[in-house]
Amino acid sequence: MKVLIDNGHGENTPGKCSPDGKLKEWAYTREIADRLVTELRKNGIDAERIVKEMIDIPLSIRCRRANDIYRETGGKAILISIHCNAAGSGSDWLSAHGWSVFISNNASMNSKNLAICLAGAAIGKRIFVRQPMQGQLFWTQNLAICRDTICPAVLTENFFQDNKEDVEFLLSDEGMQMVTQIHVDGIKDYLNKYVR
Repeated sequence: MKVLIDNGHGENTPGKCSPDGKLKEWAYTREIADRLVTELRKNGIDAERIVKEMIDIPLSIRCRRANDIYRETGGKAILISIHCNAAGSGSDWLSAHGWSVFISNNASMNSKNLAICLAGAAIGKRIFVRQPMQGQLFWTQNLAICRDTICPAVLTENFFQDNKEDVEFLLSDEGMQMVTQIHVDGIKDYLNKYVR
C-alpha cells in the first residue's frame, strides 16, 4: 500500500497564515508532510508527497497525480491532505481550536474508516477532536481533493492558524511531533485493520 501525502496550498497562495505571520500554512504543511513521509518509511510503509513544488498546484492536477498512482499500484494507495484550519480571514486571533478530519460527500467506506482511524489516533493522544455531532469523528464536505480522487482520501485540519495557543503548539517541537505522530499512528491503524 502506498500512502500519498498532499500538502496544502503553496507559497503563492494569498493569506493562509497566522495573524502574526509566524505560521504560513504552505510551509508548515510541507514540513509536516516531509516528517510524515520520513516516519512512515522508517516503519516500512511506502509513502510520498504528491506535491513537491513550493507553489500551489491546482486541485485537478493533484487529483490526477493521486489517481495515476492509484491506478499504477493496482488500487493500492490512500491519500491524506494536510492543512491547518482557520475560523476567520486570518487578520485576527480567534477562539476556535482543535483538530479535525474531513471526507467528501461521496466518500467510500474506506475513506470513512481512514478518517475514523486518524481521529482515534488524535483522541488517543488526548487531543481535542472537533466533531460535527457527538459520536461522529469526521466532517463531510464537498472537497475536491477527496471528491475527485478514486483512492480512499481524507483531509486533516491540524489545529487553527488563527488561534494563538494552537499556533504556539503547532510551531513547537512537541506540536510538530504530535501532528506527525497522529498521522503515523492513524495510518498504521488503518493499514493494520483494513488492508490485507
